Amino acid sequence: MALARFVVRARRAAGLQGSVTVLVTGSRELQALNSRFRGKDKPTDVLSFAPMPGLVSGLAGDIAISAETAAQNARHLGHSPAQEIKILALHGILHLAGYDHESDRGTMARKEIRLRKSLGLPSGLIERNGLRASPGCSGKEPPSELRTARSPRKR
Repeated sequence: MALARFVVRARRAAGLQGSVTVLVTGSRELQALNSRFRGKDKPTDVLSFAPMPGLVSGLAGDIAISAETAAQNARHLGHSPAQEIKILALHGILHLAGYDHESDRGTMARKEIRLRKSLGLPSGLIERNGLRASPGCSGKEPPSELRTARSPRKR
């Protein structure tokens, strides 16, 4: 329940309208999703999926997070896996809100740093990667024909 409450707070703080579903799963499933929706057959930490416009009312999108990668990052960075999952969820929420750190010249990075601090989180993905793209982060949407079938949901 703590993650669900955090997602609601983060969504509101980011100005994102609609509900967000979060799937926390293993690296193998994230790799499969990354391959299917992005054409990149490699593990990743977080994926964001915007809904197809007009398909589902009130849905902001879906986020998939690798629990294994979150645990590894947390150990390396000295905070809890729960905090790392929240960092990844915030990053995904910002993508759903339309931010793209690969092309926005630091706008998403600044927003993530500000929200991370206001939400009481340790350093975020962009900040700890020197304000550049997270190596596995997906800011991209899957092709529209794949978005019609709902993206990953919390189980």
